[in-house]
Amino acid sequence: MNAAPGLRALNGRRYLNLETYRKSGKGVRTPVWFAMAPADAGGAKLYVYTTEDSGKAKRIRRSSGVKIAPCDARGNVSGPWIDANATIVDGEEFDRGMRLLNHKYCPWKQILDLSVLLFPRHQRIMLVIRSA
Repeated sequence: MNAAPGLRALNGRRYLNLETYRKSGKGVRTPVWFAMAPADAGGAKLYVYTTEDSGKAKRIRRSSGVKIAPCDARGNVSGPWIDANATIVDGEEFDRGMRLLNHKYCPWKQILDLSVLLFPRHQRIMLVIRSA
C-alpha cells in the first residue's frame, strides 16, 4: 500500500496502539484493530471502529490529536510513535472502513458483528486516522 512514511510502520501489523488524551492532558493507550486504506488526495488513512460511548470516542470528540504505534494484542508497542489526527466519520466512509476491517479480520470481525446483532447495546462509530 502507498502509505505516508510514518504510516508505513503499520504495514502488515494486526494491532495499533491508539493514544488519546484526557482533559488533564494525560494519555490513555488502547490497542485496537485497524485497516489501512490506499492513499488518496488526502494521503493514507487508517480506519478504527469503536462504540460511540467509549472513552476514546469521547476524548477524540474533545481533541482530535492522537498518537499511534504498532503493537501486539496486549498493547506492547513494537515500533515508533506517530503523531496523528482522528475524526469520527459516518455514511460512505463508515461503510468503507467496515468493509476494510471485515476483510482484514475475517472471520473474527464477522463473529463480533453477529454478537452485535444478537445483543445490541452500543452504537458503533468509525474513526479515520491520518498522520499529522
